Amino acid sequence: MGKIEKYETIITELGALIKDVDNNTGVLANTAALIHERMGFFWTGFYLVKDKTLQLGPFQGPVACFQIGYGKGVCGAAWQQEKTLVVKDVEEFPGHIACSSLSKSEIVVPVFKHDRIIGVLDIDSKEIGTFDEVDAHYLERAMKILSDSLR
Repeated sequence: MGKIEKYETIITELGALIKDVDNNTGVLANTAALIHERMGFFWTGFYLVKDKTLQLGPFQGPVACFQIGYGKGVCGAAWQQEKTLVVKDVEEFPGHIACSSLSKSEIVVPVFKHDRIIGVLDIDSKEIGTFDEVDAHYLERAMKILSDSLR
């Protein structure tokens, strides 16, 4: 199955998985697990806005950084710029925060609720150049489905 077909399946499964669930932590956890399992990424998870930082939320993968400042690293930059960031090689991103030296590429997708960012979806790969506009398109769609289900 190709990348687009995998994402189409994720979109369909996600809608059914989190529909009418009144448990934000569970919704975030199952969303991270679904994407991680179906796509086989190195690390998949959420950082949630708390005061002036992003704090670690539900994730799949190895131990992660607990807190990220506004505008810091790829996650903080996506939060600050309010847009999806695709980083083909993390070594070339100024100020990249290396939670793991095994991470080589990254995509970060903001999660909006009521027109404000409440967190970001962060996904890392062990390979350079894993992510592109296809990933951005489908992950943004997935985050819209997620946002609509959060209470």
